[in-house]
Amino acid sequence: MSQFPRTGFGRRLASWVYDALACIAIIMVSEVLFLTLLQIPLALDLLVKPEEMDVSQFIADTTWLSLFHQFYLVACGVFFFAYFWGKGGQTIGMRAWRLKVQNLDGSPINKKQAVIRAVTAFLGLGNLVVLLDFKNKRALQDYIAGTEMVTLSKEENKSVYSKLD
Repeated sequence: MSQFPRTGFGRRLASWVYDALACIAIIMVSEVLFLTLLQIPLALDLLVKPEEMDVSQFIADTTWLSLFHQFYLVACGVFFFAYFWGKGGQTIGMRAWRLKVQNLDGSPINKKQAVIRAVTAFLGLGNLVVLLDFKNKRALQDYIAGTEMVTLSKEENKSVYSKLD
């Protein structure tokens, strides 16, 4: 059992706002990379885009390319959260609000749990379960991945952060 209290909805929401901004920035950079790499098959005539058509319209009108594009952007978001949760249990926003994801026994989560948690969070909507589960304070993604989110003391938060260096 963890020595730190589980995190309520308010702190989770505040952390989510921080992380949403960071994730949006990463997705924007990923989009630039995608559009840049798309120019290679277009330049080599491996993909043919009508002259009058905008690249974004070409992506939207090409079913397989549109599906790949959507999958790629979602994967970038999942990777953002899974990477940080799997590495130290904290994202950028969670560090600011002294939150940490861990197993129910207090041990670090593994990469598989981090991915499961990221996929099942449903853009943060899984945290709404905390409002209904006020006794256990676990979100949907916590139940599915077998994890919990705790609020660390200032000292422990510094300790977790320093271990990552």
